[in-house]
Amino acid sequence: MSWLDDITWDAQGLVPVIAQEAASGDVLMFAWMNREALQRTAESGEAVYWSRSRKRLWHKGEESGHIQKVHEIRMDCDNDVVLLKVTQLGHEPGIACHTGRHSCFFQKLEGGDWKAVEPVLKDPEHIYR
Repeated sequence: MSWLDDITWDAQGLVPVIAQEAASGDVLMFAWMNREALQRTAESGEAVYWSRSRKRLWHKGEESGHIQKVHEIRMDCDNDVVLLKVTQLGHEPGIACHTGRHSCFFQKLEGGDWKAVEPVLKDPEHIYR
């Protein structure tokens, strides 16, 4: 039996994954992995996700250069969520979001409206090929 068999995969064969910055504890992003993505992540030491929109494996940073070096892979108490502790690397270190921000969680509810509370560190038009 493989360690991958301990994970509770959903009906599509996926598990939700949270990427957390190892140094600061910031939650950088949320994504999905299938068995192959998680196995490749464990073997390579870099985050590989399953893109539901593209319907294929997605090595984080394959287009942007913003890769995630994985330090730890953890699983929650119900075996149905994975946590990656990562260092965000690349041409502009610290950018995890496709919007050019540090974190995908840059919107905050204030007075009944969502406000962007983190700056764009680099224009996405200059990140993606």
